[in-house]
Amino acid sequence: MKTKRAVLMLACVPVVLAAVPDRASAGADWPGFRGPARDGKSPDKGLLKEWPAGGPALLWKAEGIGKGFSSVAVSGGKVYVTREVGADLVVFAFDLTGKLEWKKQAGGACKNDPPGARGTPTLDSGKLYLLSGNGRLSCLDAAAGERLWARESREFGGSPGGWGYAESVLVDGDRVVFKPGGRNCLAALDKTSGTTLWQSRGYSAGPEYSSCLRFSSGGADFIVTGTSKGIVCVRASDGQVRWSNAFSADNTANCPTPVCSDDFVFWANGYGKGGICMRLTADGGAEEAWTTHDMDCHHGGYIVDGGYIYGNHGGGWSCLELSSGVKKWQHPGPGKGSLCWADGMLYLFSENGGQAALATCSPDGLVIKGRVKVEGSGPSWAHPVVIGGRLYLRYDTNLYCFDVREK
Repeated sequence: MKTKRAVLMLACVPVVLAAVPDRASAGADWPGFRGPARDGKSPDKGLLKEWPAGGPALLWKAEGIGKGFSSVAVSGGKVYVTREVGADLVVFAFDLTGKLEWKKQAGGACKNDPPGARGTPTLDSGKLYLLSGNGRLSCLDAAAGERLWARESREFGGSPGGWGYAESVLVDGDRVVFKPGGRNCLAALDKTSGTTLWQSRGYSAGPEYSSCLRFSSGGADFIVTGTSKGIVCVRASDGQVRWSNAFSADNTANCPTPVCSDDFVFWANGYGKGGICMRLTADGGAEEAWTTHDMDCHHGGYIVDGGYIYGNHGGGWSCLELSSGVKKWQHPGPGKGSLCWADGMLYLFSENGGQAALATCSPDGLVIKGRVKVEGSGPSWAHPVVIGGRLYLRYDTNLYCFDVREK
């Protein structure tokens, strides 16, 4: 990277500022895992369709933020990210120039391997919600990080999977929804007080690592998620189970979050499992539409655009037709990893080597339109985030912010 830079020391977190003007919109929010609609898609427009050699301009870099697999959340002019240090799970809040505003403890470090923060913070109405790897759900004041309330998953009879809790909690209206697991697999809490509003009944499963997705169908609202026993959908108002499917039951690990589009719900997992597509019915149920082995997705997720699914497949990427499951193409890209979508383009981030790429989003094929490499080591399971004209990449103990707006 040849960008001219200056180095500042801020609360033991070195922040590298590039000689690039701050052009981000303070009103642009990515309030939690997979964005505003939890579908991996950004509302941004006017972004670069091709990157220069060496990648987009670096705005800033925060070093030494600690180990973690969580993505960033951006809300109210702040960038939030978590880490584990010693015995603590810690939340960082940066401003849009990369200056550290605060850091606060939000539970204990996960007792399960590998070490590192899991869930991404969820921001709503000036509050931050975070589930720790050990199962503590905390509500913090987003402005200063002070704790407002906390609950423990074990209160609901739940216990973590073999790799700890990794869910990013869902805020749905006045409710905070998450999966303690067990006999009452899902639970909803009042987002202001933390009091219990409902627990699901009649569906027992381990929580696994998928997050919850809210969708509407036939004039009603539902919440769907993956568990150790497959995919399950409950009514948002009271947690009543509406349908379930045992696809991917007892798989090694079920990590990705489902997507919903055009009356279809799609869910795929890794370890050779593949995906299932459910067709929603008028009575609030669902029926199996098709299954596939052409999207073997470990953790990196998938997006739906124009009737096609784009996502991680084994060591690369594939595109499937949503209505039929027919594979349109397969491409290695920068390697196995995670993705998001913005302004008609795919942003791909490999889990190894810090490799990221900009690519076309078309059923006709994938074309790489730029690459950038960031520093770090080990696997990266943090998803890329594009919001406010910026690309955020979290790798190892570093957080990078790039300018991806058209000049």
